[in-house]
Amino acid sequence: MILVVFLIAYLVRRRLDNLNVVSSDELWRRWFHQGSVVKAGRESGILKGLVFVAVPAFLAALSVYVVALYGWRVAAYPLEVLVLVLMMGTPGWRQSVGPYAQAWQNGDMQAAWHHVQERLPASERGAAVSPETMHLSLSRALMLAVFQRFFLVAFWYAVGGIGLAIFVRGLVALAEQWPQAAARPRYLKACEWVNWIPVRLLSITFGIAGDLSGWLGESKAAITGITKKTSEVLMISANGSLTGYALDPTRFSRIHPDEWASFGGRSLSAVRDLLNRSMLVWICLLALLVIAGVV
Repeated sequence: MILVVFLIAYLVRRRLDNLNVVSSDELWRRWFHQGSVVKAGRESGILKGLVFVAVPAFLAALSVYVVALYGWRVAAYPLEVLVLVLMMGTPGWRQSVGPYAQAWQNGDMQAAWHHVQERLPASERGAAVSPETMHLSLSRALMLAVFQRFFLVAFWYAVGGIGLAIFVRGLVALAEQWPQAAARPRYLKACEWVNWIPVRLLSITFGIAGDLSGWLGESKAAITGITKKTSEVLMISANGSLTGYALDPTRFSRIHPDEWASFGGRSLSAVRDLLNRSMLVWICLLALLVIAGVV
């Protein structure tokens, strides 16, 4: 049933994303608002935030355990579907990327920047950055968002159940939205630990779903590099797996100057297609594990 549960949740979540409704980020933000007040000098403490994440994770895991104990395990599946739908999702991205690609096509880089500035990391929102830098920053943010809100949740749900999926997704939310900004870097370090295995598995999947020869030439260092950050692994692996210099705007502009106006839309489309194919590979792998009785 784990495969069926995830498939239903994934399809529902994709539909909600297309409609730009039900944001898991907003749910976490409202939940964390209760932790907005801390004693002076303890702004960098992480224990309170971990409790805010651990409590719903524990309650969800306990609920599933109790109904299974009484022989009603099937009754927990709707709950798991609902929770996965709430934990996953990237609403708003489609509504930002579409106008961005159109502005790029029109050569209006300032308008393109305005469409996606809120999607970029705070340190990379400078309006004076070059189009190449802006596009790579956006591509990195897109892949990281999809990884954290789909692949990461799927991996830990398959490994440890709904409770672990909630906890890991909560760590990501803490790193992005915990009211005390001083504590976020410490949560981010915790995220890198829980990302380590799934992001490298996704890197391998990029090679399977994309250009394997290109991936082999680029991604060995990314996978074996213990200290490589999640975003670095994603960018290096995707760059090797995509053809046509989809993540190399400088080389693309030099080789195909006449097609530069279409680069923004084509590049993002290639990235999205790679992520979609990779999720299909994961679903097939999960199906094989279910058939083999591993999960």
